[in-house]
Amino acid sequence: MTKRPPVGTGVIVKKDNKILLGKRNEGWGAGTWSLPGGHLEMYETVAECGARETKEETNIDITNIKPGPFVENIHPEDNKHTITLILFADYKSGEPKVMEPHKFDKWEWFAWDKLPIPLYLPTKNFVDLKVNPLQNGFR
Repeated sequence: MTKRPPVGTGVIVKKDNKILLGKRNEGWGAGTWSLPGGHLEMYETVAECGARETKEETNIDITNIKPGPFVENIHPEDNKHTITLILFADYKSGEPKVMEPHKFDKWEWFAWDKLPIPLYLPTKNFVDLKVNPLQNGFR
């Protein structure tokens, strides 16, 4: 059987000129800050995946979901290789809440020029693209 990298989403949720990030607490990327998102399920659209994962992880609803770039995340030291499809979305409703305490410690809103460190590899790889999701026509 051929091994293939999993595909998932990373959702840039925008509200009041800030984006939502969660502090990961276990597994790959423990201690780093991450976009909400997760693995694409069979027969699920990318936008559906982004909305579902955001709700499951943060308890918030999103709207105006738009596709963005993808990032490739290769981390041989951890035997990881994933593809993350970045989505841009607007906050719709709800208060960020830790819904999966085994994965995240907290959720916070951050200005783009004041992102916390360290960033989760897929989130860092997006930031390294030098695309400000709060500008550049991604509103």
